[in-house]
Amino acid sequence: MNRFESDVLAQIQRRGDGVSGPVLVACSGGGDSVALLVLLWTLRRSLGLELSVAHADHGLREEASEDAVLVRQLCRRLDLDLAEASLGVRAHAEAQAIGLEMAARELRWDWLRQAAGHCGAGTVATGHTLDDHTETVLLRLARGGGLGCLHPLAPRQGLRWSPLVETRRADLRAYLAARNIPWREDASNMEPFTARNRWRPLLAEIRKEAPELDRHLFETHRQAEEAERLARTLVAGWEGTRWSLADGGILFKREPWTEPELRWTLELAFHRLDWPREASLLRGLAPWLVERLLHARKCSTWGNFQLNPEPTGGYLHLRQAAPPSRT
Repeated sequence: MNRFESDVLAQIQRRGDGVSGPVLVACSGGGDSVALLVLLWTLRRSLGLELSVAHADHGLREEASEDAVLVRQLCRRLDLDLAEASLGVRAHAEAQAIGLEMAARELRWDWLRQAAGHCGAGTVATGHTLDDHTETVLLRLARGGGLGCLHPLAPRQGLRWSPLVETRRADLRAYLAARNIPWREDASNMEPFTARNRWRPLLAEIRKEAPELDRHLFETHRQAEEAERLARTLVAGWEGTRWSLADGGILFKREPWTEPELRWTLELAFHRLDWPREASLLRGLAPWLVERLLHARKCSTWGNFQLNPEPTGGYLHLRQAAPPSRT
């Protein structure tokens, strides 16, 4: 085991990914997934893994047959079972009136779930990298996702396991080159037909100025996730004393509130009530509530929300529904 392999093993063990036993490795033939397969094969005994491989042809590129040949050769070299499928992505996209990218994802994961079940695997390993994390964060930020955008890419999410989330694409390719293991690059990844692909050349220029951008972002996002978890724990601890859900609305105690306290409380309560909770909405609603929860003696409204005075505080509810009698 070389230094790079030891570092990947240490990352998996430090995070406590908790994966062992049968694992299905999704391998497209690209650099990320080939490196994933080789690394997991090298670390299989240390992690207690039993590997098999899945490769899907989406039917979108003429050179896809060459990708399949490469994956077959690698599986023979590593003595691993291989499941293959041809997916009719274009037909699915047309039938469902969705984009090719979404159609490919839907069909791929439907098949991967079936393939995992056939080989007894409770986990599908994918080649998501630190670069993917940075791209995803910027895409979410561009859409206005707020603090939730700053969560690090989860190594485990349902069936998916992404053990390389802290590893750069360039390092994976350097690893494969050092081991003289071939891979294939999908030229469509650089074509500007998706937002992610349009971000990639921009990020390449930024990394020239800030080579450690991805690692610094990942650490910042880990800290943001920890801070958010602490805040949510604090707000949850106030339930029943400072606030509570009642009759499809929120009952606040009449006492001094700060805007950040109210924003965090509103975010959790709105989530429980399945109300819209965009950051801009909460940032506008919180200061309106700060003054009224302490001093208001009559009903007042803000947008679709109404605050009714209560003997011990205020009751916030949506205006489109008549508030229940609370006498």
